[in-house]
Amino acid sequence: MSAHSPSAERADTGADLSQSVTPELRAWIVAQAQAGFGAAAVLQSMLDAGWNEDIAAYAMEHVLRDHLETLAVQQGQPPASRVPEPDLSASPGLIDVGDRQVQVLMAMAQPRVVLFGNLLSPEECDAIIDAARPRMARSLTVATRTGGEEVNDDRTSNGMFFQREENPVVARLEERIARLVNWPLENGEGLQVLHYRPGAEYKPHYDYFDPAEPGTPTILRRGGQRVATLVIYLNDPEQGGGTTFPDVHLEVAPRRGNAVFFSYERPHPSTRTLHGGAPVLAGDKWIATKWLRERRFE
Repeated sequence: MSAHSPSAERADTGADLSQSVTPELRAWIVAQAQAGFGAAAVLQSMLDAGWNEDIAAYAMEHVLRDHLETLAVQQGQPPASRVPEPDLSASPGLIDVGDRQVQVLMAMAQPRVVLFGNLLSPEECDAIIDAARPRMARSLTVATRTGGEEVNDDRTSNGMFFQREENPVVARLEERIARLVNWPLENGEGLQVLHYRPGAEYKPHYDYFDPAEPGTPTILRRGGQRVATLVIYLNDPEQGGGTTFPDVHLEVAPRRGNAVFFSYERPHPSTRTLHGGAPVLAGDKWIATKWLRERRFE
């Protein structure tokens, strides 16, 4: 069992929660974390000591987050950034994005991965594919060594980019994404459409820009780091083509209209957002990718 928590703060639940978290409570929570006690046990100790549940939950979330951030920086990791985040606080099955009810099919906390259903209708998926098809070319990746683009042997797909809000169906999708993950529309890169034929794949990689590469400062001038990705499935491959997360042994099956979201608060492998596009084994795969930046993307 954890040690007894400091005396409970008998604050009005309508008060500023941050002002109700005393320095003694902060120090105690950090000490419990360092001693190896789990979050559930620490929270229960606070409730048993008479702490208001709202204050206790707020204290646990913010104090532990600050503690983990301090440890990360001490270990030489880049500072964390604010990231897009869908509102899942009430465990919703559906999220209203204005013109559509998007399903929440799966959510993982570490890494932050959320699978959404019904983001696009079949007709909208087909419209995006039809608009993209005449403009497809061998996919390029960002070259962090130079700040430009390059052909990468790890990525064997064809692709193209839409300008932001280039046509009505793209504009509707971008508005839904902004509402879904609570992030400004202008912080998004242009929608990229990719086509994978049988055997094509994208080997595991990170979407953030490596701070150690010489070209990264040039890339970051256009809107800062990437902080989240949404992979949207535009068709149903016959076999293969899943989105894999090797660090957590997760594979998301591609299903038309669904989308997998993941965020990364710092450009570092500790986010466990290593991911890839598994080889297409039969049929072909069409996806659209939306990358979200820290600031307005120019």
